[in-house]
Amino acid sequence: MVDHSHQDIDAATGTSTTGHEWDGIKELNTPLPKWWLYILYATMVWAVGYWVVYPAIPLPGGFTPGISGFTNRGAVPVDLAALHAQRAALTDALSKASLTDIEKDQQLLGFARSLGKAAFGDNCAPCHGSGAQGAKGYPNLNDDDWIWGGKLDQISATITHGAHNEDADSHQGGMPAFGRDGILKADEIEAVVSYVRSLSGLEKGDFSKGQKIFADNCAACHGDNAKGNQDVGALNLTDQIWLYGGDRPTVIETVTNGRSGVMPSWTKRLDPTTIKALTVYVHTLGGGQ
Repeated sequence: MVDHSHQDIDAATGTSTTGHEWDGIKELNTPLPKWWLYILYATMVWAVGYWVVYPAIPLPGGFTPGISGFTNRGAVPVDLAALHAQRAALTDALSKASLTDIEKDQQLLGFARSLGKAAFGDNCAPCHGSGAQGAKGYPNLNDDDWIWGGKLDQISATITHGAHNEDADSHQGGMPAFGRDGILKADEIEAVVSYVRSLSGLEKGDFSKGQKIFADNCAACHGDNAKGNQDVGALNLTDQIWLYGGDRPTVIETVTNGRSGVMPSWTKRLDPTTIKALTVYVHTLGGGQ
């Protein structure tokens, strides 16, 4: 039996103490509220029940499966199958329709954009940005400045085969390294860079030397008027849209060492219907031709 006759009672609160004291401060023997204890006991019972019903306890050879047999990983294929069944009619219609017909049909267009947006977020956003705004070395897909063309069939070909990769049908035509390969000397690079920057109003002055160098070395791809050539992926140099940057050091780096941005071929990762939806989505972002 516990002898309560010798319990110390705190004078201020009238509550007994536990007998513990630190620097003159005594610990009150205050029991926990019953409602709090009941909740604690209920969570313990819930935890034991959860361990029994669901996979919960890791083991050396795996984990306890639980009597329900449910797993999130197992639920994913079931949910995807239900989603595919729900979309089956529209997916079939999308796979059979041409790209132009999809954009004429509001229901198909909405479905293609929804499917394409999801595919873009999963596959394209890491390079082009979640809003397709692009980044240094990765084109902005919202404007109308296209390297390989912004028409439906051109976008489809670019997504399907990519650029400068192992796909035999991928876009080719990288920019030469005029400085590194000894095609142009340092002063010639300086002159042609000044001329190129002047085309978009970034420099003022007499650029006759640079213009001559451009005509002899760059016009074959970028055109005599420097408007570019989508057949070979040569950029338009007269606007103020720069893929790698338009400041003088960056343009000198581009001319000196060349550029050859790589885009993967998506045929092995995406099915034809998804590529079609992605094509429509990119085309309708705002810059489709």
